[in-house]
Amino acid sequence: VKKEKTDEEETVVIEKSYNELIANINPIANPLASRKLTKKLYKCVKKASKVKQLRRGIKEVQKFIKKGETGIVVLAGDTLPVEVYCHLPIMCEDKNLPYAYVPSKTDLGSSAGSKRPTCVIMIKPHDDYKDAYDECLEEVNCLPKPI
Repeated sequence: VKKEKTDEEETVVIEKSYNELIANINPIANPLASRKLTKKLYKCVKKASKVKQLRRGIKEVQKFIKKGETGIVVLAGDTLPVEVYCHLPIMCEDKNLPYAYVPSKTDLGSSAGSKRPTCVIMIKPHDDYKDAYDECLEEVNCLPKPI
């Protein structure tokens, strides 16, 4: 006998505010995107995932940075342990790639259309979302670089 799900059995997802998410970030998460820029980056990631212009995950992003691919690198600020991806900002600086941290890997993964959290995403430029990409690129470039 199969049981059908009723409206009462649906799970409730509790969203945390930006300030609550910032409390859990790593000490190396610099430059951290503002609340507005974080939303813009999530929207750009969502648009890029629709046209398959994303690189997702540490291994894949690292491989394509080494190959010389361009784009915006978005890192999750709440990834532990830090040693897993602490080399990526240095690689980005060496290749002159813009990068920024967002507070939540769960939100980053869900904006890319995945059910799993994602530590790193590279957004590649594309004509379908050129305006959103250029706006994000400009704001990420304006963020202060760590010393």
